[in-house]
Amino acid sequence: MTDLSARARTLREVLALHNYRYHVLDDPTIPDAQYDALYQELQQLETLHPELLTADSPTQRVGAHARPGFTQVTHRIPMLSLNNGFLNSEIEAFDRRARESLGVDCVEYACEPKFDGLAVSLTYEKGLLVQGSTRGDGETGEEVTANLRTLHTIPLSLPIKNPPERLEVRGEVLMQKADFEALNIAQKARGEKIFVNPRNAAAGTLRQLDPALTARRPLSFFAYGVGALEGFALPATQGALMAQLALLHFPVAAECALVSGVEGLLAYFKRIQNARAALPYDIDGVVYKVNDFAQQARLGFVSRAPRFALAHKFPAEEALTEIMEIDVQVGRTGTITPVARLKPVFVGGVTVTNATLHNEDEVRRKDVHVGDTVWVRRAGDVIPEVVSVELGQRPVHAHAFVMPTHCPVCGSQVIREEGESASRCSGGLFCPAQRKEALLHFAHRRAMDIEGLGDKRVDQLVDGGWVHSSADLYGLTMEQLSQLPLMGEKSAENLIAAIQRSRTTTLARFIFSLGIRNVGEATARDLARQFGDLAPLMSASTEDLLQVPDVGPVVAQSIHDFFAEGHNREVIERLQQQGVHWPIHEASSTLPLSGKTFVLTGTLPHLSRDEARARIEVLGGKVAGSVSAKTHYVVAGSEAGSKLERAQALGVTVLDEAQLLLLLKQEHSPS
Repeated sequence: MTDLSARARTLREVLALHNYRYHVLDDPTIPDAQYDALYQELQQLETLHPELLTADSPTQRVGAHARPGFTQVTHRIPMLSLNNGFLNSEIEAFDRRARESLGVDCVEYACEPKFDGLAVSLTYEKGLLVQGSTRGDGETGEEVTANLRTLHTIPLSLPIKNPPERLEVRGEVLMQKADFEALNIAQKARGEKIFVNPRNAAAGTLRQLDPALTARRPLSFFAYGVGALEGFALPATQGALMAQLALLHFPVAAECALVSGVEGLLAYFKRIQNARAALPYDIDGVVYKVNDFAQQARLGFVSRAPRFALAHKFPAEEALTEIMEIDVQVGRTGTITPVARLKPVFVGGVTVTNATLHNEDEVRRKDVHVGDTVWVRRAGDVIPEVVSVELGQRPVHAHAFVMPTHCPVCGSQVIREEGESASRCSGGLFCPAQRKEALLHFAHRRAMDIEGLGDKRVDQLVDGGWVHSSADLYGLTMEQLSQLPLMGEKSAENLIAAIQRSRTTTLARFIFSLGIRNVGEATARDLARQFGDLAPLMSASTEDLLQVPDVGPVVAQSIHDFFAEGHNREVIERLQQQGVHWPIHEASSTLPLSGKTFVLTGTLPHLSRDEARARIEVLGGKVAGSVSAKTHYVVAGSEAGSKLERAQALGVTVLDEAQLLLLLKQEHSPS
C-alpha cells in the first residue's frame, strides 16, 4: 500500500504540473495522450483504493451532483468595489491626491487589465482549496466551491512544502473570446440558449447548481490580489505579490505593468486600449493601484472604495438608432427622468431599447426630438444613454419633447426648484411610483431588513390599495396576505414575522430607511451617532447638520427639507405609533469615545461584530472597515489576518476582547 500511496502522490503532482503548463502557461510539454494515460492510471488507483483519494486530486475537478441552492459566505475582508474614472482629468486628480496625501513627488503604480467577468475569492487552508465564493455585495457572497474546482486554471493545492495556514486569493472568473464563440456554436447545435456576451456566459456557468454543467463549459481564472492571510508573508508591493501568486501557479495577466506618475498611467491606458481587440478576453478598462502596500495603508479608504486604487474605464461602445418616443419615469425621490424609447439596437454586448436623457436641460442641450436618429452608448458599459443627434437625418415629422406639467403616475404637479436641473413630482409618499420604490428601500436588508418584501409583493400591496406608506406595513394581517396570488400560509407567516422583527431596529437603519435624498448608510450612521435620537435630528437646523462629519450644505439642506415636509413627519409618527423603536443614546459629541475610530478584525471569543460595534458606538466611537494612520484602535480576535498586520506596521494600538471590554468599562464609568 505504501508503494501505491507514493505512486498516487506522484501522479497527482505530475498531473497538477502538466495541468498548469497546459491551461495557465499554454506551454504543454507532453502529448495529450500521455496526459490522458497518467490521468486514467490515477483514476483507476483511486477507484480500486478509495483511501488514496484526496481533495486536491485532478480527478475531483468534475462535480457529479447537483446542489439544492447556494449558501451565503461572509467575506473575512470585504471585497470592495473601485471608484471609476473616465477622463484624463480624473486620472490626473487621482494621482495628485495620492501624491499630496503621501507627501511625495511621484508615485509608482501597479497597472492591470480590468477583466469583464465575475470577482471571486478562493480560500486555501494548509495549502488545500477549501472554499470558493462570489463577490456578492462585497460583504456576503455565494459559496460556489464545487463549481470553481472544475476550473483547470485554479490550483486545487498550493505547490509549496510549507503552505500557509490560510490564504485567500482574489481574482476574476471569465470566459475567453474563443471559448465563448465555441460554446455558442455548440449551444446553437443543441438548440439551447445562445449567450449574448462572454460575461453573461461566465456568470450563468459559474452559478449553475450542477457543477458537472460548469465543468463542461470553458471558464478561466486570473488572480489580482489577496484577502485574509495567516502564516503568509505578504510582500511589500502589489507587483511583488503578483509575481508570488504566479509562482504559486495562479494565472496573472501578462499585461500587468509597473509605471511611474500620471504620464505612466495614461501611457499604459493607451497601450491597453490599442491592444484591446487583440486580447484573448474582454476587458472594460484598466485598474491602477498604488504599488507600495505601506502607502496603500496610509491612503486608506473612502466609503466602500479604496483611495489607493482606481478603475480607468474605456469609452463606451456606441451605435446609431432611432428614437420612437420620449416619455418619463418617476423615481423613488420623485425625480422625473426623460427616457428615450429606441428602435432596438445592439450596444456593448446587449440589445438596448431604452436610454436615459437625464433631465430636461440635457434634452434641450442635445436638441433631441422624437423621430431623430441618435448615437447611443452604454455609459461605463452599464447605463444606456443618448450621446448626440444626427441632425442631417432629422425627418420632417420629428417633434420636440415637452416636460409634463403633472406626474404621469399620480397627477400631482411637477415642480422644478431654482438652481436644480431635475424636475420632481410633488406627490411625495402619496405618489404610487415613489411609494413602491420608497417601500422597497424601506424594506432593504441594510435598512429595516424585511425579508420577503420584494418587487412583486410591493406591487401587489400598493396596487391592491392596502399599503400607502411604510407605516401601513405594520397593520397587515394574515387574512390580507393570504389573498395575494402565490402567497401560501407559510410565506404569509414569514412575512408577518419579518415585519414584526423590524419594529426593533437601530436609529441609523431607520434614518437610512426613510430614503432621504443624498443620505446613504454612512451618513445615516453619522447622523445617528451625532444626535443620538430622532427628535433632535428632526428639529436640527442646517447649521446643526453641518457639524456632522462629511455632511456638506447640499446634504444638510436635503435632510432639513425632508423633515420640514408635513407628510414625512406624519409617516414617521405613525411608524413610531406602530411600535418601531430603537435604543436612544447620548449625542456623540458628549460621549467618552467621541472622535475615536476602531477597526474590528477576526473572531472575538464572546462578542459578535455587531455586538462589539454597538458597544463602541453607544459610547460615541466610530467603527471603520479598514486600518489607516487615523485608526485609534484595532480589536483583533482569532484569524485576524492582514488588518492586524497593517495595524502593527502602522503602530496602531491593538486590543483583544478583554482589553476592549475593559476600555469600554473604564470609559463608561462615571468620573
